Amino acid sequence: MSRNLETELLVVGGGLAGFAAALEAAQAGVNVVLLEKMAATGGSSAMSGGCLAFAGTDLQAAQGVEDSAELLKRDLLEVGLHENDPALVQTYVDHQLATYEWLKAQGVAFSPVIEASSGQSVPRVHTVDPADTVRLLEARCRASGRVTILLDTRATRLLRDSETAPVRGAQATGKDGELSIWASRGVLLASGGFGRNAEMVHRFAPQYDNAVFVGGDGNVGDGLAMARKLGADMRDMIYIKGTYGKHPVDMLNHHSCLAVYKGAIAVNEHGKRFVDESISYKLLGDAVMAQPYHTSFQIFDQPIFDSGDDRVRILDFSRRLEEGLIIQADTLQALARQIEVPYEELQATVERYNGFCDAGEDEEFGRRKLVHHHGELRRIETGPFYAYPSTAAVFGTYCGLRVDAGLRVLDVFGDAIGGLYAAGEVIGGFHGGAYMTGSALGKAVVLGRVAATSAAQG
Repeated sequence: MSRNLETELLVVGGGLAGFAAALEAAQAGVNVVLLEKMAATGGSSAMSGGCLAFAGTDLQAAQGVEDSAELLKRDLLEVGLHENDPALVQTYVDHQLATYEWLKAQGVAFSPVIEASSGQSVPRVHTVDPADTVRLLEARCRASGRVTILLDTRATRLLRDSETAPVRGAQATGKDGELSIWASRGVLLASGGFGRNAEMVHRFAPQYDNAVFVGGDGNVGDGLAMARKLGADMRDMIYIKGTYGKHPVDMLNHHSCLAVYKGAIAVNEHGKRFVDESISYKLLGDAVMAQPYHTSFQIFDQPIFDSGDDRVRILDFSRRLEEGLIIQADTLQALARQIEVPYEELQATVERYNGFCDAGEDEEFGRRKLVHHHGELRRIETGPFYAYPSTAAVFGTYCGLRVDAGLRVLDVFGDAIGGLYAAGEVIGGFHGGAYMTGSALGKAVVLGRVAATSAAQG
């Protein structure tokens, strides 16, 4: 027999979005039950690079970085190819600075802002230890006295009295059997994506069948399925993309390396460039998946190597070299021999690219900057030379439920499904056609708080 549990708000998912939502609700005086189907919290959030995109912060000001909400909005829409929902982007922009201050007030420690990364016109990556941040918000939730956390408990069906009635809870399965959880203010889905569901990935993005998938083991799309059962609409399913820069054979390193954003070029097995290396690493992921064996090499020289940043995993070239993942050679010819790329082709590619750097115009692929609108092109000429084998890894699906600006889940007719909210990787509409560094974790915490506020207000 199913047990019954009553609360005000039910949050499904124990990652950054779920705990941000639960804590925001608790601080507003709302009692919360949070379900996490795995034995431990964190999910994909804890495995991420720890980057959050904020604009107008004190850290930026201290480093002389001029940024604004308007520039952040422009970048998000440009990188998203204007396929994202402007209202949802505006919600993020309106609440991101207050959320940054809120995180600091909870005790979250940010590292200095790093150089501009994917999709950014100015430096706005604020880094944290992602696992510690989730644990900190979890501890704040427990200390509030208003949040009950149930581990090893999986939501299986959303509950409502009729097809037109609001959602008022969920059926769940835990260590002690079936459980019906009734929530007077509704259900907030923060259940993650579906990168661990090969059948679902194949259905929506068969071009990524052979990609490397990195993410929480619980990311199988059950939140998406539960909402779809109620007629929920979806957004951006065709824009599932991998992140460029994952080593194709290293399974221990869950992070990409992006020397291209410091000046490297990307070449295929024939030693030829195939893309403008400054674009979003999601679009770079599409490009590399179209290359032979879905693999390429990031080619760079010593000055570019020296410009790496050991504070940022994707730019920590020294560590990748120590791990044996970056290939080093005294000459370009020796490097070509090691990576089994035709030297004549590679040499011609590098010389042609260096000519573009001198001319200030890339006639081949239109590259103008190191990353998005930031950084001047750099010649590749000073040994030793380096190569980093690179493919695409799907770290998140970045698509899903259609929501409105208040994070209410919408059905296929565009009407809000009463009592149902969503935040984090389970939603679509925010990223659109590509992705800006820091916008996934940023989205999780910013929109998680907005969703909780909407639920609290009813």
